[in-house]
Amino acid sequence: MNPNRPIGIFDSGVGGLTVAHAISKSLPNEKIIYFGDTQHLPYGNKSPNKIIYYSEKITHFLLTKGCKAIVIACNSASSTALKQLTDQTDKKCILINVIDPLINAIIDNPSIKRIGVIGTRATISANTYEKKIKAKRQDISVSSLATPLLASLIEEDADESYQQKVVDAYLSNEKLKNIDALILGCTHYPLITQLILNYYNNKIILFNVSKYIGPLMKEKLKKENLLIENGKINKHDFYVSDYTTNFQEKTKLFFPSAIILKEENIFS
Repeated sequence: MNPNRPIGIFDSGVGGLTVAHAISKSLPNEKIIYFGDTQHLPYGNKSPNKIIYYSEKITHFLLTKGCKAIVIACNSASSTALKQLTDQTDKKCILINVIDPLINAIIDNPSIKRIGVIGTRATISANTYEKKIKAKRQDISVSSLATPLLASLIEEDADESYQQKVVDAYLSNEKLKNIDALILGCTHYPLITQLILNYYNNKIILFNVSKYIGPLMKEKLKKENLLIENGKINKHDFYVSDYTTNFQEKTKLFFPSAIILKEENIFS
């Protein structure tokens, strides 16, 4: 593969922008092609078959764009469609999900004994976090809670005070009592980090994949001699399956320079 090829990133909506931003900061010379499936968001409420179908279609699109690496910037897709996408991208590009970087960070922290996981229904139903943590650290107790309203509240820019009430209602669940750390098991959730910290009075460790995804991508590309370490910063391309002004505005939170969204119907 040619190092000048882009990095593909996809999610159902704005959550993946947190991942795209983190990667662009760690790898400023790399070109990113982002696909937001705004037509079908959020994935967390969809059936496994639908999540797999959408993910395979988007992955095919990114492969046609010549991506040297593809990031599944969605926990629901990472927990549901990873096997299928691994087969689809075999020997064609590097494939990275957003669950494994967090698992590695957690198992390397000996102080963690009780950890909570919040995410969409699809992510929590798959139970991927608990399975992977337990496979490497039997001493960690994992409590998972589906928080299905949060992604939609974030996408729709609900009033902050209302968001705080919903966050508080979820986090007060008995399953999350006396935890040492909390996994933000949805790439949307970094956008409400402060609301979560408010509930815990800033006295909890939050695991957010945005902290780890950039260094991991850099390591993977370097290992395969695909890393661009010097050169002109490439212009990124952003695609959506359904153009919305809301999504256009959200891109400015992470990429202040003008971004032109291109609507691409890949599901017909």
